[in-house]
Amino acid sequence: MIGAAPAKINLALVVGPRRADGKHELVTVFQRVDLGDRVRIEPALETTVTGFSADTTVRSALDSLEAPHGWRVHIEKHVPLTAGLGGGSSDAATALRLANAQLPTSRTAEQLHELAARAGADVPFFLHDGPQLGTGDGTTLEPLDLPQDFFVLLLIPNGASKPSTASVYEAFDLRSGQAGFDERVAALRDALAQVRRPRDLAALPPNDLARSPLADELRTRGAFRADVSGAGPAVYGLFHRSADARRAARELRRLGRTWITIPAWYG
Repeated sequence: MIGAAPAKINLALVVGPRRADGKHELVTVFQRVDLGDRVRIEPALETTVTGFSADTTVRSALDSLEAPHGWRVHIEKHVPLTAGLGGGSSDAATALRLANAQLPTSRTAEQLHELAARAGADVPFFLHDGPQLGTGDGTTLEPLDLPQDFFVLLLIPNGASKPSTASVYEAFDLRSGQAGFDERVAALRDALAQVRRPRDLAALPPNDLARSPLADELRTRGAFRADVSGAGPAVYGLFHRSADARRAARELRRLGRTWITIPAWYG
């Protein structure tokens, strides 16, 4: 079986204090985009993953499925690596979904969600359709009714090397980034309640974990919202018109790799 594994952007990411389990409390708005990998999977004697030698998440997710056999997986990569776009998490969710469909007795949606949460905090999102509000450590999801009629310009800066996600959160703790968490969450929920048109997304609060001057460059070129996705380094800009997104991509190509895509509802 073959399935699409779309990337995501975080339209908002509000981060709070470290929890007892070592993870951080957060509230985030997940949005799929129509840029993705392709995952092919079939039963095999043992589990092998080709196409992406650095994979660990797909194998971990499939091992948790406890199938009576292994899996032969091939990943056709298109989502940039370690960019904050969730490519590995999407691959894992897609592999879980496709493998589950090939089992004699499929796991329930609730069971798949639990297995996905063990594989990674972003993985469950990719099992659900449409934009989602992620809370807790990001694995508790609530569907959102958000406009989808806009264009997305993704930009990864030249020479960008993402530090580990753990180190990004450590830096957040050192600067006492959790201060005012409840107020920022309230502001996010208030802003979401007012969203009717794409440009209303501009009122969502900025990413708590990472900032980039490239977001200002995107806004200068017509993006009605621009921010870092996840822990970065990918930056996105939202545009009303594809022509404006294409023009911005041409002007900013000297600063990094660019992709123009659109929102996606499901994998």
